[in-house]
Amino acid sequence: MTTLTKGDKAPDFKAPIQDGSEKSLADYKGKKLVLYFYPKDNTPTCTVEACNLRDNYKKFQSEGYEILGVSCDSMKKHQNFIKKFELPFDLLVDAEHEVCEAYGVWGEKKMYGKTFMGIFRTTFVIDEKGKIEQVITAVKSKEHSEQILG
Repeated sequence: MTTLTKGDKAPDFKAPIQDGSEKSLADYKGKKLVLYFYPKDNTPTCTVEACNLRDNYKKFQSEGYEILGVSCDSMKKHQNFIKKFELPFDLLVDAEHEVCEAYGVWGEKKMYGKTFMGIFRTTFVIDEKGKIEQVITAVKSKEHSEQILG
C-alpha cells in the first residue's frame, strides 16, 4: 500500500492515454486533479467507480477538478471502456506499472486463495501546486464522488 500522505509532493509521471498522446502531472499544474487507480477496465466494481465519477463529472469541473484514471490496461481496452460507458475523462495506460509503483499502489494481492500482483484501488486528490490533498484507500465505488468532494 501507498506510503504517500497528505502534504507530500505528488510523484511526477508521463505516460500515454487512450488516444496515444501523453499526459504528465505538469499538464495539470494550476488545476486540482483526481488521480484514481483501479484494477481493470470493464470489471463490475471498476465500472461502478468510473460511472460514479462520470455521473458527477460536471460537479467536479465546477469545483475546478480534472479526473484521470490509471490502470495497466491497453489503449484499445481504455478506448472501448470510455466508449461503452461514455466516460468524459482520460485513462492513463500504465502497462509497465511505473506510475502505479511511483504512487505505491502496485503490489501483491490475494483473491480466492490466489496471490498475484495488481493495483490497489486508491485515489489521490492533488492540488494546483502538485501536493497531495487527500489519499483515499478505502474507496467506495458507488459513493466515490462523495468521498472526494465531501
